[in-house]
Amino acid sequence: MLPTSSFAQTAPVTASAASNPLLADWAGPYGGVPAFDKVKVEHFKPALEAAMAENLREIDVIATNKQAATFDNTIAALERAGQRLDEVQTVYGIWSGTLSSPEVQAIQREMAPRLSAFSDQIYQNEPLFRRIEAVYTGPDKKKLTPEQQRLAWVHYNNFVRSGAKLDAAAKTRLSAINQELAGLFTHFSQNVLADETDSVLVLKNPTDLNGLPVSLREDAANTATARKVPAVGVITNTRSSIEPFLTYSDQRKLRERAWRMFYNRGDNGGAHDNNALITDILQLRAERATLLGYKTHAHWRLDNTMAKTPEAAMQLMEQVWTPAVARVKQEVADMQALARKEGAGASFRIEPWDYRYYAEKVRKARYDLDQNEVKQYLQLDKMREGMFWVAGELFNFNFTPVATVPVYHPDVKVWEIKDKTTGKHVGLWYFDPYARQGKRSGAWMNAYRNQQRMDGQPVTTIVSNNSNFVKGKEGAPTLISWTDATTLFHEFGHALHGLSSNVTYPSLSGTSVVRDYVEFPSQLLENWLPTPEVLQRFALHYQTGKPIPQALVDRIEKAATFNQGFETTEFLGSALIDMKLHLAGSQKIDADRFERETLAQLGMPREIVMRHRTPQFSHVFSSDGYSAGYYSYLWSVVLAADAYSAFTEAGGPTTKPWASA
Repeated sequence: MLPTSSFAQTAPVTASAASNPLLADWAGPYGGVPAFDKVKVEHFKPALEAAMAENLREIDVIATNKQAATFDNTIAALERAGQRLDEVQTVYGIWSGTLSSPEVQAIQREMAPRLSAFSDQIYQNEPLFRRIEAVYTGPDKKKLTPEQQRLAWVHYNNFVRSGAKLDAAAKTRLSAINQELAGLFTHFSQNVLADETDSVLVLKNPTDLNGLPVSLREDAANTATARKVPAVGVITNTRSSIEPFLTYSDQRKLRERAWRMFYNRGDNGGAHDNNALITDILQLRAERATLLGYKTHAHWRLDNTMAKTPEAAMQLMEQVWTPAVARVKQEVADMQALARKEGAGASFRIEPWDYRYYAEKVRKARYDLDQNEVKQYLQLDKMREGMFWVAGELFNFNFTPVATVPVYHPDVKVWEIKDKTTGKHVGLWYFDPYARQGKRSGAWMNAYRNQQRMDGQPVTTIVSNNSNFVKGKEGAPTLISWTDATTLFHEFGHALHGLSSNVTYPSLSGTSVVRDYVEFPSQLLENWLPTPEVLQRFALHYQTGKPIPQALVDRIEKAATFNQGFETTEFLGSALIDMKLHLAGSQKIDADRFERETLAQLGMPREIVMRHRTPQFSHVFSSDGYSAGYYSYLWSVVLAADAYSAFTEAGGPTTKPWASA
């Protein structure tokens, strides 16, 4: 018998496809596309309620089937169930992440616990789990294909890890924990977004622009105009805006203000402070892990990863930490010497808001390399074309602009991907490149629809990439930094992971892999940005159109390992804190104090902060996604380095090692 819930008892379904476009089948070309142009915020709640109710009816049919459990009537049936809800949640997630308004946020706060309770209602369905278990442990499993056996394991393992084997009292408590966590995750995310949206650095006078390159001055001026702020410029509280300002601004006091604005997100006291939320999240995660039979949340999270244990992940991080910190000390010494040579005075000390500024000066002095000079050759549109070219060389993909499908914002553009040889449709790629109010910071990939072919008719994927570049004047090229270009290639690697998917079942599609493998394709694709094949074709000066000079490329290559102490240490600081927080078990943690004391014990250089300080660490505290898993970027770097060597050994970055394997 299917368990009831407060949702099932109190949420009668009144929405229909006729009155709510979110409940209509995706129509149009390419196997159907989201009807973004018809969506209104008021559609979300009734659509989620209706789709959850439909999914529960589908689950009830599977769970109460009188026939013996088989792969087809249980595992495959589960794969078919919930499609409507997947589609509704896809669009809901886009609004939540890129078009967040007070109205959307109110729906998030209400629906997050309800969606969690709904999920537990399925995972705690005893008749359903018994059928899954019967397939997974039954003698006929060996007759299944390897992919079917993997899928049976995935469903069985997901149910067990979600408490399917617990007794009734433990299940009730587990669901209560999950619902409370869902609300806390939402609150955490909205606090960070509020600090990012509401806080800006206003550049009031022309002297406030000192040191800034022309492109950054223009971006700041355009932002001031767009926000209707009477100033010479505005620096928004997003990484793509803050880091260039910290790199070039000659105004030390303004650098400090910008730094504090960005690194204190979620840590300013008041309504948007996240510290108390973190304490509660950690306590609940620890209790949940104990309920599920694990020593800590970290042990639960890593149980089904490549690393397998927190100890293995810690060992890798600790091996890298000591040499990285030693490198930072040398970097600081070099910067300190340069600062004093420029007249900073004997008492001057490098502070965190000085690091990027003086590192850039040292880079220029040592390698004759000015990152702003490089930026003149990194036009966003050309870098995108470069990514398309790489995808064409490696995967035989061809990208064609599409103007006939609806988008959710005018900035979003769409491309169709086909196989260059056969002309076969592969999928769609949506690109949302610019920062705006209501859009969370950072860069990420989404899958709107997963590739699969379980019912004979191939279903192609729809993927997206999202960034937060500062939008320039209409018609003017958007220039991006080398770091941002690297991130662009990184996120496109995730998109290619989805576009290259070739599986039967949606739960195994695209990026649906273990956490410390999911970053492998993205880390791998970063290797193509600095290649001559890409730079000579697509790194073109925004004014002259000439390719980047080889002499400049040589200087980029020589400086490739410059400042790696900083970059590695700021990442590892976050990864180590993440892991140690989740290895701490049930102890009640003050996030600020824990961060401060743990970093001191690790020997974190005072001139550096974590890349993601705890009160704004959305990877870890806006969901369970990367919790006790931020190490995975480092794990994947090792995999990617090994994989890229196969290309170099085969003859170059455009060779296909698998073709001769």
